[in-house]
Amino acid sequence: MWILPISMALMLLVPLLMYLRASCRSNNPVALPINWPILHMFPSFVANLHNMPAYFTLVLTGSGHNFRAHGPPGTGMRFFVTCDPANIQHIFTTNYPNFPKGADFAAIFDIMGGSLFTIDGEPAHRMRAKVKGVLNGPLLVDNLASYCIDKVKNSLLPLFAHMVSIDAPFDMQEMMSRFMFDLSATSLFGVDPGLLSSDLPPMDVAVALDTVMEVGFFRHVMPTSCWKLMRRLNIGPERKLSMAHTVLRSFVLEMMERWKNNTCHTGNDHSGVDIMPPFLNDPDYADDELVLAMIISYLLAARDTITATLTWVFYNLAQNPNVMSTIRNELSPIASGKAASSASTMVIFEPEETKSLVYLRAVLYETLRLYPPGPIECKTVAADDIMPSGHKVRSGDTIFISVHSMGRMEGLWGNDCLNYIPERWLPDDGSLRYVPSHKFLSFNSGPRICPGKEIAIMQMKTVIASTLWNFDVELMKGQSIQPKPSCILKMKNGLILKMKKRQM
Repeated sequence: MWILPISMALMLLVPLLMYLRASCRSNNPVALPINWPILHMFPSFVANLHNMPAYFTLVLTGSGHNFRAHGPPGTGMRFFVTCDPANIQHIFTTNYPNFPKGADFAAIFDIMGGSLFTIDGEPAHRMRAKVKGVLNGPLLVDNLASYCIDKVKNSLLPLFAHMVSIDAPFDMQEMMSRFMFDLSATSLFGVDPGLLSSDLPPMDVAVALDTVMEVGFFRHVMPTSCWKLMRRLNIGPERKLSMAHTVLRSFVLEMMERWKNNTCHTGNDHSGVDIMPPFLNDPDYADDELVLAMIISYLLAARDTITATLTWVFYNLAQNPNVMSTIRNELSPIASGKAASSASTMVIFEPEETKSLVYLRAVLYETLRLYPPGPIECKTVAADDIMPSGHKVRSGDTIFISVHSMGRMEGLWGNDCLNYIPERWLPDDGSLRYVPSHKFLSFNSGPRICPGKEIAIMQMKTVIASTLWNFDVELMKGQSIQPKPSCILKMKNGLILKMKKRQM
């Protein structure tokens, strides 16, 4: 009596396995989803895990910027995928209470449960107000700027100079990850972990953060029952995630203990005012698990997004020397007033000096347009609704917003939308082109707008300006530039660059 079910299973599995095997051999996304018997579109999603942002862009381009997808019956996998600006405005602004992150999102990122990264509704509103107030404090902003300048001056540029002296190529993504981890941890705890020191120590905690986002991506596209079973059995990606959680908890708890014992300091003048005191001294945040979740979510938000963006910035600059020249021309009037005292001294650009540089900001925005650090946003439908596009969504549906696809819409950006052109952000009057956040979603939109936007831009401008003024950047040939399967748009194989000291 088992012959018929086994035969049917083989009839389904054999072509499916052949399809997945052929698909995964290619780095390019597979064409439009195939609606398989029973499994529906789930195999198409699995086959394109290696490059989901490009897959969504391909499908959305051919389907009018919206499409539906379903998984096997009983899995609860009902997806609506969109890059339609009208729908995005509806989701993030007009009717945003109906589109929370949802309980599944909180379960996927369980180590950050209770933090702003995972909560919705009134608790999210209160915590966002608290975070925004802390990040906008003038003394804290000044401290963050000082931390950034010190790190660029005393660690990043000397390390680049060392690589030049030994004529060695290096992984820029790794360097940016080390830089941003040190900077983020310093702003939280007042202590520099020293990942950017000349001996380049192991990055166990940084790697653990990467694992959280990689396994989070896996959880998003797998049936909940599947990844929860793997977690219970401690196998596959869930085993790796469990070890990452242990590393992160150990690191954060150690830093919190050092903070509480007043032994956590940097030894310089700006060690007293950092991000954590307003929360550690607030009875609403007395729970250690909540503080742990907040710290991990901050490390992920601050380190991962900026690391990814800076990596893609240098990738594009290395391929567009004309853009590098224009940045240097914009920096030249500032640099002329702060000439290096000797040939070995490097010029550092401070946040106040780069704040008004429009072209440099246009370079950042153009990079974020094509390579948003969070390529796919995820929301849940609380109550049945009709989208501006006319599509009906049901309570419990998952909505994927393809930020990656938005930057590749001809109707919004023109026929040259796939080209890297910072000048598209610069109208003739010398200002920066305004694009509504529901059309340019890299910093989120509506009530969920990123509270640390200007701090992130300040840090990135400081790194880009100081690096490009002192060094020439060369992209090593023969690299395979592919995205890593993750919630963050990082490069799977890193970015190998070589630098030379500029002759001025």
